[in-house]
Amino acid sequence: MPRSKDAVEKSLRKKGFHETQGDHHYFTYHDLNGKKTTVYTKTSHTPKMKELSDPLLSQMAKQVKLTKQEFMDFIDCTLTQVKYEEKLKSLGC
Repeated sequence: MPRSKDAVEKSLRKKGFHETQGDHHYFTYHDLNGKKTTVYTKTSHTPKMKELSDPLLSQMAKQVKLTKQEFMDFIDCTLTQVKYEEKLKSLGC
């Protein structure tokens, strides 16, 4: 199910992702101690893009090391940053 690009970006920022601008909006994850990690995702600058499609959300989920359902839970705030970080550590990230 598509999600609002603004809502996804806002949720990423609330959960430890720091945004930088370039040819896209880049979001790099910083752990609970503030240390920058190698986990990142990005969204487009395209003003016409108001919603992120299912295929794009799936791609973003892979980039941040989650299944699509876990990513949707992360965006919808049912997967906390603490639980996300535990998952990353279990994956060796």
